[in-house]
Parts: sequence; structure tokens; C-alpha cells
Amino acid sequence: MLSKTSIPKYEKIMRYIKEKISNGEWPIGSKIPSQRQLAKEFNVNRSTVITALEELIADGLLEAQTGVGTIVTNNTWNLLSSSLNWNTHVEAGMLKQSRSTVQEINNSESQQQFIQLSKGELSSDMFPLQKMKDIINKVSNHITPFGYEEPRGYLPLRKAVSAYLHKMNVNVSPSSILIVSGALQALQLVSIGLLQKGSTILLEKPSYLYSLRIFQSAGINLTGMPLAHEGLLAQHLEHVKKKRKEAVLYTNPCFHNPTGTLMSEKRRKSIIETCTKHQIPIIEDDIYRELWFEKAPPLPLKSLDQTGHVLYVGSLSKTLTPGLRIGWIAAPEPVINRLADIKMQIDYGSSSLSQRVAAEWFQSGLYVEHVKKVRENLLERKNVALKLIKQHLEGLATWEEPQGGFFIWIHLLSPISMKSLYARARTQGIILNPGHIYHEQSSRYIRLSYAYASMQDLEIGIRKLGLLIRSLS
Repeated sequence: MLSKTSIPKYEKIMRYIKEKISNGEWPIGSKIPSQRQLAKEFNVNRSTVITALEELIADGLLEAQTGVGTIVTNNTWNLLSSSLNWNTHVEAGMLKQSRSTVQEINNSESQQQFIQLSKGELSSDMFPLQKMKDIINKVSNHITPFGYEEPRGYLPLRKAVSAYLHKMNVNVSPSSILIVSGALQALQLVSIGLLQKGSTILLEKPSYLYSLRIFQSAGINLTGMPLAHEGLLAQHLEHVKKKRKEAVLYTNPCFHNPTGTLMSEKRRKSIIETCTKHQIPIIEDDIYRELWFEKAPPLPLKSLDQTGHVLYVGSLSKTLTPGLRIGWIAAPEPVINRLADIKMQIDYGSSSLSQRVAAEWFQSGLYVEHVKKVRENLLERKNVALKLIKQHLEGLATWEEPQGGFFIWIHLLSPISMKSLYARARTQGIILNPGHIYHEQSSRYIRLSYAYASMQDLEIGIRKLGLLIRSLS
């Protein structure tokens, strides 16, 4: 009998796939991982994977489908039973799947072997580990039995957020604030709780919202408008509003994702005036506001809102950590009550422990101190990234220096294949965010993040990026 170590590598792959199928993890109709993924997982050449797949195809378990991949077609361990094809249900789900590129990027961003030039998250060296431990210990020492919070969230946290927003001239009471599990949940609640099927979201073009399927899944249309140097132009809103009766504006005015654009004070005032005139509600996604470098950005649109037109979204994910899953919506009370009811139906409230920890960050004053250090660190990273981009991409691309945030929006001068660039970068251990995931007309752009990768990885990644662009030009 062969020992475990003497089993041929291709047979190990076969056993792995058979076990997944026999356990029902990969039912009939499932697409199995790509040859490249399997080769990486088992640390073998693709030829070894191909040998294993050919054997399983010959056994009738798998089938290679052109343009689709390798699909599970049979289960020889239980031929007498009826096997459920889950694909019918998967494809019928209300929430649309992410684009394949977005799915691959999301999966790759959790793998440490890649240089992450894509990731919109603070580097681990900016995580205030000791302070977080101290706060968690303090909270745990004073904790009492707790269960579900009230629908709008932990009251001390809502009071702390209210006080925090008052410093930006956003005067909302705790009763007009809903605690959510990050800004993405805020958008999901709005999509299913406030908007009618067939209505329209007006937004910047390009926009992070195009890389999601939240609103499209709810039957809501996205209509992009050109993004000027200082943000959206009010006249574009007026023009589009004439064609779209049921319309809501979504905007990311501070250090816009993906372009890094900062909306000017003048532009903000004109947007508010136009939206008030035409009765256009506004979703203001302001999660990057605190990440400015030299000068604080203009006050939020919400600070100019005297009629309750603006739903203001904030979060700790970009300034502290996404792991807490804490964000908030500030809006008129009827809106908050509606969204709170929906949130209770979905998850019965954000984590009670996370809400208490977040409240302590605000109440102790440590959050303000921490964000100041984050700004200093990001400024240093931004300067290093710009120096490297100038060194390795000059003559190949153009870019604007961001005034804050995480991103540099790089415009490639030659019409190269972004699909090839993305694939080749990945094989060299670099993850990029190609511009087309933020709008199809941004196919000659790259969103480069300087927030997550180490300084060494920034140098390696940007140097290799320059070489790859030259090879494809």
C-alpha cells in the first residue's frame, strides 16, 4: 500500500475534488476553481492539474465548457439519489453577482503573498493595536449583560456620533442617527427601503458604486455624469433630472473613490441649491473626509442642508478599522425609523460589543488623536508613491496629486489591453484595480492605492507596473 507521501500529486488533486463533490460542497452544475487556482493551492504545475482534471472528465464527473470553465456534471457515489442543481437557485437570487474581475480582486486581497496596490484599507502598521486592546479591556471591565440594542443603535454611540458631526456643522440629534454595519450596509438599506424599482441613481462617472451591484439588484438604474476637476457640475444634474423623474443623487465629495477628486465649496453650494430646487434627495458618502493632508475639506453637503434632502453616510472603516463594522446614517427621523426597521429585519442590529468599543473611541478623545497620525502616515505614503510613479511611469501615464484619501487615478497614454495588464501583474504577484470596474469608459485607467502596501512593496509594485505597461505599449 502506498504511503500518504507517495501518492502522486495529480491523484491528491483528484481526491480533493472527489471529496468536495461527494460531500455536496460542489453539487452538480458547480464551476470548480480554475487550473491556476488549483495549481497554486497544491503548489504544482498546471500540467499536473490538467492531468487530474482529464481523469475526472474521463470518469464523467467533470465537463470542460468553452467560455465557462470546468463544471461538475455527475456524482458517481450516489447515482440513485436525486442531485439538486443549486445553480438554478444561485442564478435566480435577487442580489446580482459581482463582476468576475471584482470577485477575483476581493478573493486576492485576503492573500498575503500579493502586493496590494488595489486595497482600499489602511495598512496594518497604522492599526492602533495597543490602544484598541486598552479600549476593549476598559469596555470589558465595565460591561453588563447585553443583548440586542434598540433599532437605531447603542444610544451612547449615537450621542458620540452626534457630537462628532456637530463639529462639522452637521446638526443632527441622536434620534436622527442610525448605526449600521459599515457604509455598504447603509447603501443596501437605502436601496431596498427608500427607492422604487425603476428609479434612478445619479452619480459621478466613474464611481465606486459601479463596482457594486447593490442598486442594480433592486431594479434601480445608474446614470453617470461627468466628473469635473472640482466635482460634479450642477447643470448636469438639471439636464438629467428632466429625463429622470424618480432620481436620487449619490456623491462621494471628499477624496472621491476612485479618482481622489475633492468637491469645492462653491460646487457643493450649487449642488445643494439645484437638488433643493428640483427635489432631488442626496446620499452623501463621506467616509474619506478625515483623510486630508494639508487642509481640511469644505464642510459636508449635509451642513448646508436645511430641508432634510441629504442622507449623510459615515464610517470608521477607512480611518480606524473595517473589522469593527461600524458606520452611521444621519437623516430625517422618518427615514431613520424606516431604515432602522429594515435593519432589524436583516440582522437585528450591529454588534453590541463593537458599538461600545466605537463609543469609547469617540468619548475618550483617542479617535481624534489617532486620525491625526493616520493623516501623517498617509501623507508620507502618498509622497513616496508619487515619487515612484514619476520615476517609473513618466511618459506612460498622467495623474493628479490627491489632496487626501487613499488613491491615485492613473491615466495610461497608450491604449493597451487592461485585461492583459491585470493578468500579467497578477502572475507577478501584484493586484491592481483596473478602471473599467468603475465605469466602462475608464478602460485606460488604474486606481492605485498607497494606503495598504508596505513602502517596500510600493516600490516593487510600481516599478514592475511600469515595466509591464512598457511591454504592452
